[in-house]
Amino acid sequence: MCFSPQADFVGGSVVTALGIDAVLHVHRRHGHIALAALPLILGAHQLDESLVWLSLQGHLPHAVGRVAMWIYLLIAFVLLPVFVPSAVAMIETSRRRRLLMAPFIILGVVVAAILLSAMIHGPVTVMLRPYHLSYGLHVHGAFYIIAAYVTSVCATLLLSSDRHVVLFGLINVVAIAVIAKLTVDGFASVWCGWAAISSGAIAAHMRFARPHRDSPYVLA
Repeated sequence: MCFSPQADFVGGSVVTALGIDAVLHVHRRHGHIALAALPLILGAHQLDESLVWLSLQGHLPHAVGRVAMWIYLLIAFVLLPVFVPSAVAMIETSRRRRLLMAPFIILGVVVAAILLSAMIHGPVTVMLRPYHLSYGLHVHGAFYIIAAYVTSVCATLLLSSDRHVVLFGLINVVAIAVIAKLTVDGFASVWCGWAAISSGAIAAHMRFARPHRDSPYVLA
């Protein structure tokens, strides 16, 4: 996330609390547990990055920072491109739209596999930059991998039968474009920070949304 380890810690704590609240308000909404858990995952993700910051600043041992870095990248590069489209597909009530979403879930699996392989083969680095962290990973065709990553995460939102989910997807597409314009080397850090903050909408939905006879529970 931007700014500092303190910002990561405070932001991560708030989003984690929202995630706990979201999970507690799932009730009997079948298929919504994965979506409700997303703020919880992203909040913990930001808390983990605060440890990376502190290690790079010399406040924690290097080994702690390396472990935290690997956890951060495994969530960002391996879990999220599969988890997010799958969670959105799980709440979709239209069978036809779920079928349309399936290729993007598969794309997320492919992206995750490529990035995991690149992480295993290394090198994997992280460096301090003004107001963000720069994660380094050697992967061939990086631009296309990033494009596929963004597509896998956002396409299912845009394919949803509910206009609120589509709006949420459009907002995230615009945010990604702005982040990519502002920073290239800090994209992973800033994008995941934005995702954590924006996932608060999910917690609000779980707490305040009311069931409708003919439509699914969706982001409000």
